[in-house]
Amino acid sequence: MPTARRASVRRLDPHLGSPASSSSYPRAGDPPVDALERHFALELPRVFSEAERAALVAGVHAARDEWTADFDGEQFSLGRAFYTHLEQGRSRLYFADAAASDARVERRLPGLQRRMRELVAALTGGLAQPRRGFCGPGVHIFPAGEKVAREGGVVHFDTEGLSDYHLSRRLRAITVVVMLDLPDADGGLKLWDVLYDGRDDPGDEARSARPLIAGYSPGGALVIDSYRLHQIQPFPGDRDRISATVHAAEIDRDRWETWF
Repeated sequence: MPTARRASVRRLDPHLGSPASSSSYPRAGDPPVDALERHFALELPRVFSEAERAALVAGVHAARDEWTADFDGEQFSLGRAFYTHLEQGRSRLYFADAAASDARVERRLPGLQRRMRELVAALTGGLAQPRRGFCGPGVHIFPAGEKVAREGGVVHFDTEGLSDYHLSRRLRAITVVVMLDLPDADGGLKLWDVLYDGRDDPGDEARSARPLIAGYSPGGALVIDSYRLHQIQPFPGDRDRISATVHAAEIDRDRWETWF
């Protein structure tokens, strides 16, 4: 379970996040995602400019009546998230509403889903395409003062959306989170030197290793191996934590499927 990777975050070239960086498939040389074999996470600053970030945040707030409430209002999303629906026994609703979910996100946040897929393509050096039947990239809203703000998120792996075939062969999968609006303080991501080994709960012994807490920058991204154990940290203050997320799994060489 411990992986002996370097307990560090590798900072990537900010230009990687530009749409032009994903215009050819594949590219020569090692793709940035390969660095996850040596580091806990990758940091990519300025995926969205300050003007773009502010416009996206305004769009999220303007869409308040279209947010999906999860876990009795502990958190919300714009666009349906697979893991929240799975854990609440609402998977049928997730798939039934997938097309409408994507339409809501595109109407309120034009171009966000495309930009998140382009980011996956730039990180992997491959083709990033929507996963059939699933919702595309969306936004998580963790309200100030609610449970995650007070206690932090659940300690978990991002393996809920991976098929048994994918898990059994340990095919590559990543989670990309772009911070749209930071809380007043804290709210980073705690990462452990622990990778998924078939158990959803790794136990206290695995979590006893010294973790790393990775911070976010406004409009910047953190990229992690979906098999890595992690947890959203608590945050004080009156500002919500708002982030855009895309999950991606390699289904063939240089071909990745994306979803939310």
